[in-house]
Amino acid sequence: MAASSSSSLLHKPHLSFRSKSSVQPPPPRPNIVRATSTDSSSDNNSSNATGNNNAAAAAVTFSKGGNIRDDARRHNVVHSHRFSAKYVPFNADPACDESYSLDEVVYRSQSGDLLDVRHDMDALKHYDGAYWRALFDSRVGKTTWPYGSGVWSKKEWVLPEIDSEDIVSAFEGNSNLFWAERFGKSFMGMNDLWVKHCGISHTGSFKDLGMTVLVSQVNRLKKLNKPVVGVGCASTGDTSAALSAYCAAAGIPSIVFLPADKISIAQLVQPIANGAFVLSLDTDFDGCMQLIREVTSELPIYLANSLNSLRLEGQKTAAIEILQQFDWEVPDWVIVPGGNLGNIYAFYKGFQMCKELGLVDRIPRLVCAQAANANPLYLYYKAGWKDFKSVKANTTFASAIQIGDPVSIDRAVYALKNCDGIVEEATEEELMDAMAQADSTGMFICPHTGVALTALKKLRDSGVIGKTDRTVVVSTAHGLKFTQSKIDYHSREIKDMACRLANPPVNVSADFGSVMEVLKEYLSSKAPKY
Repeated sequence: MAASSSSSLLHKPHLSFRSKSSVQPPPPRPNIVRATSTDSSSDNNSSNATGNNNAAAAAVTFSKGGNIRDDARRHNVVHSHRFSAKYVPFNADPACDESYSLDEVVYRSQSGDLLDVRHDMDALKHYDGAYWRALFDSRVGKTTWPYGSGVWSKKEWVLPEIDSEDIVSAFEGNSNLFWAERFGKSFMGMNDLWVKHCGISHTGSFKDLGMTVLVSQVNRLKKLNKPVVGVGCASTGDTSAALSAYCAAAGIPSIVFLPADKISIAQLVQPIANGAFVLSLDTDFDGCMQLIREVTSELPIYLANSLNSLRLEGQKTAAIEILQQFDWEVPDWVIVPGGNLGNIYAFYKGFQMCKELGLVDRIPRLVCAQAANANPLYLYYKAGWKDFKSVKANTTFASAIQIGDPVSIDRAVYALKNCDGIVEEATEEELMDAMAQADSTGMFICPHTGVALTALKKLRDSGVIGKTDRTVVVSTAHGLKFTQSKIDYHSREIKDMACRLANPPVNVSADFGSVMEVLKEYLSSKAPKY
């Protein structure tokens, strides 16, 4: 069962939703868009608009065979500069007045700390939670540029000042929230377990959510004649796929640093196919990251890794989507695989913005799940958040989180401390068994989701997560990117691993008698036992 909209959740048993009639109409909408080219002077002062036409961001009719960008421009679809955002030092003292325009090429504060994108919350609070809920819901499934994207449907909370014509989007996001009914009941003793398939996206991973924002801003910077020639990243696979795809769509050169022989062929072929300039380096991800930071400090190449806080503005929209898909009811737990650790903070930021702006009254508890072979956050958590130490990341099937020195460690710790969060880990055998178990119930997940499912199992076994707790596991990439690991598992070709759930094909002679014998044996093993 897929939950692509709140209405599909009605098939889920025992859900109690807020009555639609109890939602008060939102206040008059700000001058975010104008749907017609006629009188615009009254747009900002309308007092008799209903919730539907107040929140509907751009209900325009497109001409047959038209270009949606041109149609938007022709219908005078414009944004308001009522809302704004800027870079500030991450978690800085409120008295700190250091800030930067998003049009500046800057990645760290004067003291060398991380930056964060801070929105003008006072301006956003001018409109209540009911308004924002109605606005975001009105854009789902539309083709109006750029609101058909799950990211840009929240444009006012992402990059409010960018011109819509500068946005580079594949209408990413709006990903499936799947009720993992059989897996939850059979293996977790749960009736309310969900999987957010962020890998069902343009390039097969959640990285698209952040990359559409970053590349759109680079597109804007180039038009402003900023010194940017191309965009570069270090990658364990998915970042490079997303970067290269969006840069290719915008006609912007992309440069990718990959650790040699440490990512799947499916991940490697994506940036190659998209025309990126790929450097395969004899180091690990942390080594690639160090090199790209040095290179971007010397050359006019824009840094696209999650050190760049623009990425997190897109990734946070997945949290808002989860709330939308639950009809704005808050789940109890959200479990996120963690490597470079920007995503756990992005989810926290998305949930927290919804709470602060009145869309919901609480946020879920977050769990960050790490592979035991690359677990610096887990070790830090177990030590009571004392004396963080990076680690040498060992090889893991969850290759996208094979990171020993995470850039966003401070962001992750901040998020987890502020939501009473938890960190768990998964061994290689645990994560591969969890992936096989999930696949056997109809999913086809990546090893990183196996890490998150292992964390769920451990927290269920310890009683931390209850059997009735509504829990969302974030699946970060599509299983098709990791077919070799699945082949190795089901072929029982992984050294020192039992592969206890392997399901290899059965070799049978091509004659009727042999086939019948094998089938009878199989069917008898599946027959109900009374």
